[in-house]
Parts: sequence; C-alpha cells; structure tokens
Amino acid sequence: MNTALAEAIQPLRRRAYGPLVLLLACTLVIAVVSMGLGHYPLSPAMVVDVLWSALTGAPSAQPPVVENVVLAVRLPRVLAAMLVGASLAAAGAAYQTLFRNPLASPAILGVSSGAGFGAALAMLLHAGSLAIQGSAFAGGIGAVAAVMFIAGRLGQGSMLVLVLAGLVVSALFQALTSALKYIADPLDTLPTIVFWLLGSLGRVVAADLAWAAPFALVGIAALWLLRWPTQVLEAGDDEARTLGVPVRALRFVLIAAATLATAAAVSISGIVGWVGLLVPHLARLLVGPAYTTLLPASVLLGAGYLLLVDDLCRSAFAAELPLGIVTAVLGAPVFAAVLMRARRQWS
Repeated sequence: MNTALAEAIQPLRRRAYGPLVLLLACTLVIAVVSMGLGHYPLSPAMVVDVLWSALTGAPSAQPPVVENVVLAVRLPRVLAAMLVGASLAAAGAAYQTLFRNPLASPAILGVSSGAGFGAALAMLLHAGSLAIQGSAFAGGIGAVAAVMFIAGRLGQGSMLVLVLAGLVVSALFQALTSALKYIADPLDTLPTIVFWLLGSLGRVVAADLAWAAPFALVGIAALWLLRWPTQVLEAGDDEARTLGVPVRALRFVLIAAATLATAAAVSISGIVGWVGLLVPHLARLLVGPAYTTLLPASVLLGAGYLLLVDDLCRSAFAAELPLGIVTAVLGAPVFAAVLMRARRQWS
C-alpha cells in the first residue's frame, strides 16, 4: 500500500468497533438458540454442552439422541444459514460500494438466475444432489462470465454497460429456466425445480457445507483483504487512481470475489432474495457507510438475519415455508422503511 493511500485511510482505522462486537455476540446467541428449536426442543444449556464436548473432546452430560440432533441435524443447517446470509450480505455490500448504487445486489450481474438455470437443468436430467449444487454453482459463475465478456466487448469497462449486460444475461437465463420448467414432468421434476427456486435449507447436510464453504469463505476473505482500496474507490475513479489504486483490476477482483461467494451460497440454498439488498442498508445504519466497517457488519448481520428468517420458516407453521418467500415478505417493507430513513445519505 503506497504512502498516499495509507494516509487517506488512516483516520478510518480509528472507527469504533463496538457495534461489530455486539453483532458477533448476538449472532452467536441466535445460533445457539436456533439449534434448540424444532420438534425436539432443547435448552441453550444443552446445546452449549454438546458443542463444548464436540470441540474439546470432554464427555457430554447429554444422551446420544441429543448429541445426534444437535451435531448431525441442526448444526449443518445453522452453519448453512449463517454462511448463506453472510455471503449474500457481503456480496451486496461490495456491489453497492462498487456501483455506488443503493439498489445493487448479488442478482445484478445474473448470478442467481444463472444458478437457477444450472440447478433446473441438473434436476431435469435427474442428477444427484451434489451434481445439482455443482451445476448451480457453475451456472452462476457462467452467467457473470458472460456479463463480463459482453461488457468488455461493448463498454470498455463502463459500469453502465456492465449493469445492462447483467440485466440482459439475467433475463436470458430466466427465460431458459422457464423453458426447462415448461418441458419438465409436472408430476415429478417440476415441483422439485419450483421448490428449489423458492429457496430452502431443509436438505442441507454436512457434505454440502464441506464443498461450498471454501468457495464462499475465499470470496468473503478476498472482499475483506481489499477493503482499504475499495474504501478509496468510493471517492471516485479519478481520486482512486491518484492514490495509486488500479481501478479496473480492483473492480474485476471485487466482482469475481462477490460472484464466487454468491454462487456458492445459492448452490446450497436456492434463490434467496433481498438479503444482499437489505442487509447492507441495515448495517450502514449501525456502523456508517465506510466499507471497512460496513463489510464485517454486513457479514455478521447477514448471518444473524438469515438465521432468524430460517427459524421462522421452520417453526412458525406445521409445514416449512420456503426461505425465498419469507425473505421477500419481510424484506420489502423493511427495505422501503430503510430507504425512507437513509434517502439523504444516498442523494
């Protein structure tokens, strides 16, 4: 990092991190409580005892059935909810900072629509669950690769052309997904495709996390490592270049990292909207607009938010609700209220 850039960002290092510590504590508490919810309710003390025993190897005072419920059934789902929420929120914060647009989200470059097409295609071919997730991941990466190719050929790095290319590719993959739904078996394959597109964590197992988590965490880590030059990018391209920031290369890496995290998350959860759009705004109200604190706040808030939503999905009614429906029902009015409160900041 050059001297000018270091001097520009030095005041940001003195920002208070109290809200981040509070968010971390709240997220951990929500995770413990979430592992106790279900048709076989457990107290937080029982959950903590099982987790501590698994971490330290100490004998647990809980019966084997409790250990199995916590470690084999609920822990993978809780970790998946935290991973998906954190990934989508981190990608949303990166996109909103990169495009300097409050309406930017992980879906802006077609990641979700591409992943949906990939998953639907695998389901139409009656592939296994791991193949479905891999196809969804590849579809999301392929969609953004197509966007980058189109934008590179037409816009020469223009952000407007990049967004327009994202809209075109997203519409194309949505149309292709609709075509697959049209030809799918209405008694077998079609309901599976529709349910996956609505989003759910009900079928997540430890093996899903084992392959998806590294990709998502690498994407989030890359966004974190680039937090200081990204913060400078908020001031404008000319100012960033003056301070020695390679603007085009930084944009490419940010888009790649956000896409990697989003594609990994969507591949195990289905399409879950509004998290990447809403959570960064909520985090901005807590810690301010500086990307250096906005990103970790979005990660923690996204993890806790999706945990709460998933708890509502599996506990509010006798039948589990699709995750994407609940995030939309909750997200739309909350987002409208957030925008009304923060409109001056984005003007």
